[in-house]
Amino acid sequence: MGKIISLVNQKGGVGKTTTSINLSNSLGHLGKKTLLIDLDPQSNSTTGLGVDRVKISKSIYNVIMGDCKVEDAIIKTPYKNLSIIPALIDLAGVDIELIQIGVQDKEFRVTEQLKKALQEVRNRYDFIIIDCPPNLGILTTNALAASDSVLIPIQCEYYSLEGVNQLLHTILKIQNNVNPNLDIEGVLLTMLDGRTLIGLEVVEDVRKFFNEKVFSTIIPRLVKLVEAPSHGKPILEYDPKSNGALAYLNLAKEVIERNGK
Repeated sequence: MGKIISLVNQKGGVGKTTTSINLSNSLGHLGKKTLLIDLDPQSNSTTGLGVDRVKISKSIYNVIMGDCKVEDAIIKTPYKNLSIIPALIDLAGVDIELIQIGVQDKEFRVTEQLKKALQEVRNRYDFIIIDCPPNLGILTTNALAASDSVLIPIQCEYYSLEGVNQLLHTILKIQNNVNPNLDIEGVLLTMLDGRTLIGLEVVEDVRKFFNEKVFSTIIPRLVKLVEAPSHGKPILEYDPKSNGALAYLNLAKEVIERNGK
């Protein structure tokens, strides 16, 4: 059965969506059937893979609300072994729409709907990657409830560890109440500028804090990684010889190795 991994950090701008897109594409490039789920109302993973939002008829919102089968929302991308369930702005209304049926039932419905959908298709994929919004709201907590593990991107800059304790508390809460098997897949250091002392200090601090959970791969700060989504392409397709493409291929290899696949 496919491994379900949520990418989570409530701090914005840490490379979460960039990693979701490029890890998913790199896993597909290495021969692993991969499904990327865009669970962020900003839908940056959707547009970052070149999906035209105007042409989307079913999205993850429809899956969560039970309006369609998960198969109906899956879109095959032009990239090897990679499909996506896209997001649209209507995903932002999930909290408001479900609050009418009560908090307890809201939590239950969203959790069960997402888990059920993923269980229906997980045996078709080696990996299912969930790009979560930059907060610890209901979408993120329910993604964690449906996942096997969580991958935490941490930016190599000052204040990078700010909020990490809150995230770890949320993970512990999910483990205790909803998903006892949830594990930390790993911690990924992103946006490293090797010319700055603070970047290297953050690397050292994160490795001390998380020990063996930190991936060996570090994602560098590169203009090409910023440019690629505007062209609707992962870095491996936009600039396959770049250091960014190599870094995400190495990350994908680490994820595959950690999961014995």
